[in-house]
Amino acid sequence: MDDGTRIGDVELRRRLFILQQEHRDLDSAIDALIRSGTFDQLQIRRLKKRKLALRDEIRLIEDQLLPDIIA
Repeated sequence: MDDGTRIGDVELRRRLFILQQEHRDLDSAIDALIRSGTFDQLQIRRLKKRKLALRDEIRLIEDQLLPDIIA
């Protein structure tokens, strides 16, 4: 593995951490809005859509970091 690959992995892991944190924050925000009882359904839908997009991006990065090994 060369230095370029290791640097790329470091950047991917940093991005992964940020995305995971944002995903958790959105989860908390959605729960708080629902518990408050005064939430806008459209707002909740938008937050959930963003959360799903984050999940997809997280999975892409995880796949890049841990590629499937075909034996």
